[in-house]
Amino acid sequence: MAPRSRQRRHKKSPSSVTPVVVTPPTVVTSVPLTLSKSDPSIDALGFFSLDNNVPGLSQLILQKLNMKSYEEYKLVLDGGASVSGFGFRCPQEMFQKMEDTFRFCAHCRALPSGLSDSKVLRQCKRCRNVYYCGPECQRSDWPEHRKVCQELHLVAVDRLMEWLLVTGAFVLPSGPWPCLAEIVQGWDTWFSMRHLQLDATLDAVLGSHAMTILWASVGRPRPDSDVLQGSLKRLLTDALSRPLTLGLGLRALGIDTGKIGGSTVHVVGASHVETFLTRPGDYDELGYMFPGHLGLRVIMVGIDVSADFTQSTSTSPLEPGTVQLSGHRGLYHDFWEEQVETGQIAHPDLVVAFHPGFHASPDLMEAWLPTLLLLRDYEIPTLITVYSHQELAASLQILVDLDTHITAYGANPFASLKPEQVYSNPNKQPVYCNAYYIMFLGSSCQLDRRQREEKVDGGV
Repeated sequence: MAPRSRQRRHKKSPSSVTPVVVTPPTVVTSVPLTLSKSDPSIDALGFFSLDNNVPGLSQLILQKLNMKSYEEYKLVLDGGASVSGFGFRCPQEMFQKMEDTFRFCAHCRALPSGLSDSKVLRQCKRCRNVYYCGPECQRSDWPEHRKVCQELHLVAVDRLMEWLLVTGAFVLPSGPWPCLAEIVQGWDTWFSMRHLQLDATLDAVLGSHAMTILWASVGRPRPDSDVLQGSLKRLLTDALSRPLTLGLGLRALGIDTGKIGGSTVHVVGASHVETFLTRPGDYDELGYMFPGHLGLRVIMVGIDVSADFTQSTSTSPLEPGTVQLSGHRGLYHDFWEEQVETGQIAHPDLVVAFHPGFHASPDLMEAWLPTLLLLRDYEIPTLITVYSHQELAASLQILVDLDTHITAYGANPFASLKPEQVYSNPNKQPVYCNAYYIMFLGSSCQLDRRQREEKVDGGV
């Protein structure tokens, strides 16, 4: 999967090659991997967990990217240093190397290096996504693969079309909303609101030279226009899901965006997914969701925040109507003690965690526990998102066990509509970013105490 990128990009000549880092979605499942206590990184967990289903897959990815180690891979994601040998000579090579990282048998998990001379990996002709080392494996796998084949076809198209976002050839529509913000309650009303502007944008991208270069470079026929338009719309929802989910939290939790000095949102557990290639302007849609707001400050905090995203933060008043993005690399409870409690950074009006994954691993739960307890005890309005109903149930149980006061949970009306393939388990049902949300505020014990006090006061 190409790195997630957002609305505005500095345009480059389509003939130049943007180095695309293959970044497996951080869909974390329970694995026996033990991380060091000093590095509870969901990025590292997601990368090395690939080998649990397909032994050797992480090394294959590094090899195709001309990298020697995960440390070099992280340097590129961090944006802090260049890696010798990384990059591609032409678009054809880039797309071929990216496709090569998906080449393993979906049934027996064999990599190309493990095949006998008589076998070769061939794609499923329907989805053009998964591979098989022979007819026997394909026939044996069909009962499972048939359940997801059509959806994986969408994944295969989207994976290529993301290049248009990365290079800036696809710039998302922007500007003030031409209707009352309260009307926009999900993607249906958002698309209805933006349809004239969006239609013009999509037509321009479909007819662009960049689109021609893309499909001339990937070694497969160009799909019909309706297929490509559907892919562009899915990519759009993926790019805007995070800022609009922040807006959902501000709305649902009753945060006043009209207060003097502006409002502050902390995104905790942020990683390369939220920060790699993210630029000023990528969260402008959040501002349009709250016309008349007096400034919105979004601070990304996490040990995997990209180095080139880390910017100085300030407590000075924001300009009305602006959205300011910044980042801080570190653990949130340390950031709180060093920056928030000392008054260097504004107290958050809302804290959001996109796919924290604390349900998946004891190490991650241990790393998240101080932050969860801090958010609970300081009674900070909090929203977290998860990929699936299964993750929703597991995360809810953990939060209930921690005595947090759950205020709401359910399906996210601004979930990404772009299916995410589980990299090393391609026949697992695809998931969707920010599919469900949970909101909590303070402790259920605190709530019970207040209710008792109110009853006593009322009886006096």
